[in-house]
Amino acid sequence: ALSEWVELDDCFEGERFTQRFERGMVVTGGHTEPASPDRMHGVKVTFKPDSTIFEETVFDYNTLLTRMREQAFLNAGVRIVLRDERGDEPVETDLCFEGGIRSFVEYLNETHHNDAIHEGVIYMRGEKGSSVAEVALQYNTSYNELILTFANNMNTIEGGTHETGFKSGITKVLNAYAHKIGALRDKDKNLSGEDVREGICAIVSVKLENAQFESQTKAKLGNSEICSY
Repeated sequence: ALSEWVELDDCFEGERFTQRFERGMVVTGGHTEPASPDRMHGVKVTFKPDSTIFEETVFDYNTLLTRMREQAFLNAGVRIVLRDERGDEPVETDLCFEGGIRSFVEYLNETHHNDAIHEGVIYMRGEKGSSVAEVALQYNTSYNELILTFANNMNTIEGGTHETGFKSGITKVLNAYAHKIGALRDKDKNLSGEDVREGICAIVSVKLENAQFESQTKAKLGNSEICSY
């Protein structure tokens, strides 16, 4: 619906399915044929943005690189190659991070020139039913907090229940530990959330079925059950 034209080329289990759409309408294809031996699987989508809908239809390499890098971090071990063939000399970036969101935290601290105050990125992963939650964090010497949250690989820039659950959980855990080791006494006031998150760099990534977002842009997650995962 947002393309002047789009072509689908899908190879699966030895069969190839192709189809072409123009402004949402089928114009060719829609049938299967034997796949070629050199390409037995995989999906290729080629499209041209519709200039009657978008004011700007020229792709920005750095914008795409930022998005593809996020995807490579969020899906550990997946290789993404971004290649721009518009100029005289092709520009290509090969992205693959075996460390997943742990590598994401290291990358953010490095690009923001933050010095870590403890060795190694803390990583946690939990599952409940079909839902998965991952958290990676590391404290640094800055006074700022940097928390990026994702739901089904979408950057939830306005946060949501997964971010609320993370902030509440880390505040509760660090206060409990502070009381346990005697850093806080019974009469002392608990650490605030702002105190706990000072100098933190964290990634929160959840994957769940039936994700409920509060807007079309998927900027904020609304699933209440994910808050306690």
